[in-house]
Amino acid sequence: MSLLVVGLSHRSAPVSVLERAALNADAQVKLVQDTVAAEPATEAAVLATCNRIELYADVDKFHAGVAELSTLLAQHSGVGLDELTPYLYVHYEDRAVHHLFSVACGLDSMVVGEGQILGQIKDSLARAQELHTAGRLLNDLFQQALRVGKRAHSETGIDRAGQSLVTFGLEQLAVGGAVEEWAAGRRALVIGAGSMSSLAAATLARAGVAEVVVANRTFERAERLARILTEGDDTAVSARAVPMAAVPDELTRADVVVSCTGATGLVLTAESVAQAVEGRTGGDAAETADDGARASVGTAPSPAAGTAGAAEENCPLDLAAVQGSTGFSVHGEAAVAGLDAATLEQHGAWVAGGAVDRRETARRSPEADAELITALAATAASVGRIPELRRPEPVAVIPRPAPALFLLDLAMPRDIDAAVHRLAGVRLVDIESLADASADAPMAADVDQVRRIVSDEVAAFGAAQRAAHITPTVVALRTMAADVVAGEIARLDGRLPGLDERQRGEIRQAVHRVVDKLLHAPTVRVKQLAAEPGGAGYADALRTLFDLDPETVAAVSRAVDSTDEKDRPA
Repeated sequence: MSLLVVGLSHRSAPVSVLERAALNADAQVKLVQDTVAAEPATEAAVLATCNRIELYADVDKFHAGVAELSTLLAQHSGVGLDELTPYLYVHYEDRAVHHLFSVACGLDSMVVGEGQILGQIKDSLARAQELHTAGRLLNDLFQQALRVGKRAHSETGIDRAGQSLVTFGLEQLAVGGAVEEWAAGRRALVIGAGSMSSLAAATLARAGVAEVVVANRTFERAERLARILTEGDDTAVSARAVPMAAVPDELTRADVVVSCTGATGLVLTAESVAQAVEGRTGGDAAETADDGARASVGTAPSPAAGTAGAAEENCPLDLAAVQGSTGFSVHGEAAVAGLDAATLEQHGAWVAGGAVDRRETARRSPEADAELITALAATAASVGRIPELRRPEPVAVIPRPAPALFLLDLAMPRDIDAAVHRLAGVRLVDIESLADASADAPMAADVDQVRRIVSDEVAAFGAAQRAAHITPTVVALRTMAADVVAGEIARLDGRLPGLDERQRGEIRQAVHRVVDKLLHAPTVRVKQLAAEPGGAGYADALRTLFDLDPETVAAVSRAVDSTDEKDRPA
């Protein structure tokens, strides 16, 4: 059997696809159960976060496994397989181990080095254990991934480069300023009471907000989080809980809103946000909707280069509008598009007089161009104008007012309507904008050290797995040897009935010592060889050389797995 992972993340897929493919808790359970029920897989676990969906499985066939896991992901996510396939990545055996260890260390996170992923990996393992879909391989893999992640954070300075997605999002809301200065005295509304929402509430409380209001579908969970915030030593802040029905009213009083729920639909629509903002900005919140709405202040497009050329003496054209027009000179057809008849005649005379300092190599002579322009002028005299083909003038973008409401959407699929980006007086940061911002985030020097740790741990894990693969064969060999010794001792007792118990004991020990010494060196050496790449064949060689019963080896494997399950922590 071999480890296979099929998934998609913020590195392989746009946020719009991740949002549609997001799995709720019930869908994750069903996906894992259906995976182990499929023919190629015997173990399965799903790792689903706000920016990744990954399905891990122990499979006996690579190509069949990839096809089955991809199909199951498509079925349970609701995104068609043809549409989903271009965004999927596949890792197999050591590469799959390397991928999960990198994920556990925060190297594959949207915010490099963040530690929240460790809790999500732990939850994924716990879910698979509860569903009995995690066998020996996935238990060993996920537990080792947790240890590798903790080692990376304790032995390196990766924490200096990394931060939680919550902290990174708040920094984006603060537009590069200190979060503590930006948050001081503001009123915060946190929608949701899960781990991400709880972290957001605690982070805002420590940053110095004046009040935190927690809204959740289960009111008791909102009350518990509010109580923790109020009574905490490092988060003592005025906090209260409200039902979800109170969100519209609380939205009119809040300065900062963080939303991270498991809802499948929108929690805050653009209309509800616009209504909440009315009166704060002194105008309609939907006034400035433009392509640059994601920035706090819009920027007008730069004028076309070479505009000064429009001032050429006696030239009736804006030459900048036609510079670089493929296949035409600056005084050819492209230059005259949109001109009226009188201007065309003026331009024809200007070209015929040779008054232009040619900016390009024309494909025709000035005389030919002049004749063409004269003909075009005659046409324009009857129809009015040549159809406009020149570039439109740059349109100035009105600066957006300073935000009166700050929104952080950490949910996948999104909780807050993306149309809120276009509302004046509102700043929205969501998973999509965080992905754009994180692409330019600096990485710590310690990242290289973490990568070395990951590489070492992958090699150690592979060696341990290969060595463990031969253990049942070695145990079966020693069991066979013990049976042979027991049979020979029984025969000796029948032939020499006069031996006393002390003599029988000495003979029995002598025979056992001989067998142990004969088997010690080869079994130790075969374990060492099996730990090396390509060492799996040594188990087959032992079974063949000593004619071991495959059923005996399989029985030992089942017994070892059973013991591991019993000793494994819940």
